[in-house]
Amino acid sequence: MAITSANQLELLQTAEAVAREKMIDPGLVVEAMEESLARAAKSRYGAEMDIRVKIDRKTGRATFTRVRTVVEDEELENYQAEMTVQQAKQYMADPQVGDTFVEEVPPVDMGRIAAQSAKQVILQKVREAERDRQYEEFKDRAGTIINGVVKREEYGNVIVDVGAGEGILRRNEKIGRESYRPNDRIRCYVKDVRREQRGPQIFLSRTDPQFMAELFKMEVPEIYEGIIEIKAVARDPGSRAKIAVISYDGSIDPVGACVGMRGSRVQAVVNELQGEKIDIIPWNEDQPTFLVNALQPAEVTKVVLDEEAERIEVVVPEEQLSLAIGRRGQNVRLASQLTNLDIDIMTEEEESARRQKEFEERTKLFMDALDVDEFFAQLLVSEGFTNLEEVAYVELDELLVIDGVDEDTAGELQARARDVLEAQAKAALDRARELGAEDSLIEFEGLTPQMIQALAEDDIKTLEDFATCADWELAGGWTTVDGERTKDDGILEPFEVSLEEAQNMVMNARVMLGWVDPAELEAEEASEEVEVQADA
Repeated sequence: MAITSANQLELLQTAEAVAREKMIDPGLVVEAMEESLARAAKSRYGAEMDIRVKIDRKTGRATFTRVRTVVEDEELENYQAEMTVQQAKQYMADPQVGDTFVEEVPPVDMGRIAAQSAKQVILQKVREAERDRQYEEFKDRAGTIINGVVKREEYGNVIVDVGAGEGILRRNEKIGRESYRPNDRIRCYVKDVRREQRGPQIFLSRTDPQFMAELFKMEVPEIYEGIIEIKAVARDPGSRAKIAVISYDGSIDPVGACVGMRGSRVQAVVNELQGEKIDIIPWNEDQPTFLVNALQPAEVTKVVLDEEAERIEVVVPEEQLSLAIGRRGQNVRLASQLTNLDIDIMTEEEESARRQKEFEERTKLFMDALDVDEFFAQLLVSEGFTNLEEVAYVELDELLVIDGVDEDTAGELQARARDVLEAQAKAALDRARELGAEDSLIEFEGLTPQMIQALAEDDIKTLEDFATCADWELAGGWTTVDGERTKDDGILEPFEVSLEEAQNMVMNARVMLGWVDPAELEAEEASEEVEVQADA
């Protein structure tokens, strides 16, 4: 294949045809041709030569040039593509290091192997350009709904033609036991678009909670316009779902708007989701109120929220227990996903039994530690005292409100409580020292003797050991794995140390050890405050 005047225009025509077919820039095809011709020329003239090809975009004429770069004498390595300043003087008036000398060379007559190689280069470049175009087209469509046509099914995964590319709907992203045949029309949620070596991968889903949210956005104009907002979605795909909505217009009922006239709007979504039952719930900033709504249709008697542990206790009548839990725990599981809280459901009888048990345990604690009779210990518990620290260090007036307690009795109670606490603290410190706890840890501000004992029992015996701890290792926390929240027990969790308190103590230990510069810490905190104010 010689590059002659007869086929010069053919290059441009071919480039135009390929670009039109693949919907890419013709310039990219021409560049691929230039690279393929340059590669063929190198095989003719020598691989070490720097041969470049330029195709005129109007005439199609291909110009072959050889480029040599001027380098320092000691840097000369490739004699075919480089030359020294002295050598360059033969071709240039005043050569400088970095200058290039370009000379035109005769076009090559491409043999069969060279032509095949050029074809491969062009095809490769065209494929890369096509992949880039597909990625650019679909990367901004992640998080939206797309319509496509089923092409085939491979090992349970559905390959979907989405226009300028192919998407994959994995088995675990299909609702229930959905099955599709070639040429079936399908509507999916674009979950992710990734640029991979084999081209852009478009991952589709029909089980993602946001698929349902996007369907509602299409069916409910108020959501699309921003008058109503979807705050949270929880799904058990193909079975049941809960969606929390809020209206920013007092005259519009968010639940009614989503349901539609005679349920027309929600029914359209239900039909798309293979009959999935949908509970539409009004959003509320107050978490207990929102949870009561989320547990519908069950009736809730009482809610106790533990904000720090992100945990909530719900008390329901005995006859409502099975309804609140739902079949196979579905109702409470969806409510938990919707509120991002761990939910404990108990009946009124169970809650009463638990309270009675706590009352008896605290009564026995006061009887044993303060050497008082059962009636007096029960009085303390009834007044809200839960531990010895509260009795020992509370204001005297709070003890005087108890019937039969005067100043002398109150003082005696506090003295006994303090004696017990001091004895417990001494025993804890003695045990910590037996385990090898060093003074650097014992004298660290913020740790009680019982905390030091717990740390020593967990092999944290020096301030250095303590400074290497993560805050969640001390205070505990929750980890979400595959949508399931699991509890991480903290060493100091029994002492009600919060995550923030643990973080502060660890940071103070690092400052004391010189691991962290206090000035840098203050600058970082100031920067964070500025960012928070800017966001506000």
